[in-house]
Amino acid sequence: MKENRQYICERKQMLLYAVTDSSFATENYTFEMQIEAALKGGVTLLQLREKNMETRELAEVGKRVKAICGRYGVPMVIDDDAQAAYLCGADGVHVGQGDMSPAEVRRILGNNAIVGVTAKTIEQALKAQNQGASYIGTGAAFPTYTKKDTYVISHDTIRDICDSLEIPVVAIGGINYENVERLKGTHINGVAVVSAIFSKKDIETETKRLKERVISIIEK
Repeated sequence: MKENRQYICERKQMLLYAVTDSSFATENYTFEMQIEAALKGGVTLLQLREKNMETRELAEVGKRVKAICGRYGVPMVIDDDAQAAYLCGADGVHVGQGDMSPAEVRRILGNNAIVGVTAKTIEQALKAQNQGASYIGTGAAFPTYTKKDTYVISHDTIRDICDSLEIPVVAIGGINYENVERLKGTHINGVAVVSAIFSKKDIETETKRLKERVISIIEK
């Protein structure tokens, strides 16, 4: 029987949050190989985000990815699909403003689940926190082509969101090795990236480089 508590993310889990994109995979560098390379490089949390997969397929892929993450002690969450997360034993789900609430997710996955919520305003972030979110993802921090239905918010807004919450905050959107230092002083607990990791030829090395730079901007 699951313990009756809300899962609280450790802030260090947010440091380098990788969001998958299987379109970067090749015959010689498969999706699962890329994920393992990112984990070897130091990813601290992985989100399985594959919009073209139906629930059953996503759950099957999720089982394999969860096993890889388990070898590195890294939590895996699934984007949007709480049912797929339940079927594959994922550690949680990340939802947007138009998806189910954290409370609804917990009814499916239990109170120990990691529940991340996208928020672009203080009001959205506080509402999510009050509904039981484990962490907030906010952005876009920079222009991004990975997610087309988003827009850039100011770094002042990111800082204000961080300062208003008790739960961890991760910045997302267009973040890479070259621009991540511009987020210093926003009080984020980490960054979430897609192409900054998965588009690289040497994912493990690039992940290590990015993580070192992220560590340098995070306030202790």
